[in-house]
Amino acid sequence: MRTLFIADLHLSEQEPAITAGFLRFLQRDAYQADALYILGDFFEYWIGDDDPQPLHREIAAALRDLTSSGTPCYFIHGNRDFLIGKRFAQECGMTLLPQETLLTLYGHRILIMHGDTLCIDDEDYQRYRRKVHNPLIQKLFLWLPLRTRLNIAAKMRDRSQMTNGDKSDAIMDVNQQAVIEALERNQAEWLIHGHTHRPAIHDVSMPNDKLAKRAVLGAWHYQGSMISVTPAGIELIEFPF
Repeated sequence: MRTLFIADLHLSEQEPAITAGFLRFLQRDAYQADALYILGDFFEYWIGDDDPQPLHREIAAALRDLTSSGTPCYFIHGNRDFLIGKRFAQECGMTLLPQETLLTLYGHRILIMHGDTLCIDDEDYQRYRRKVHNPLIQKLFLWLPLRTRLNIAAKMRDRSQMTNGDKSDAIMDVNQQAVIEALERNQAEWLIHGHTHRPAIHDVSMPNDKLAKRAVLGAWHYQGSMISVTPAGIELIEFPF
């Protein structure tokens, strides 16, 4: 009995080693799991379900094989792939979840999310996030020609890299009070998220003198990262591609 969580693979045609590592992970680990949860930034960017990239078809087919075998797959949007829609989800056989989802697994109450909503000290990013999550703006963007969307996405990525280079590590990490409030709001004992690319398991001191836990998934830049939840406990595991 084991449920797996991953995030921040940033799959792209420019990083074939990560794609190959993910496909090996599916065969080696995911097929034996009770479920697989993908917590956002699965792709480096997403400009619409109508993007005909071969990589998207390859990944969709691999996930469809997984879900058809009996292992369900669930997805929470990240800050790079928040436009993944029902069409691609259906192609994969995966279920789209709200940005905050509470699970009860093997007796553990676990809150899962991508994690960017916890980084409230980065006010510039939060303003950007509110803008791009506006349903009207999303609809207008998806009406644009594919080439135009691709160019806009490339410019936004370049701008993000430039601005992030000037920000402190503390600003781009989670806000501890935001973590506590999310755990309290959901009455959760554990929080699992990605986004920050800082894999670790942290203690969280709660106002009721209880101790909660925050587990952070790593990005798949040089190695894989997953969190395994079993009846015996919760473990952060890093592994070679």
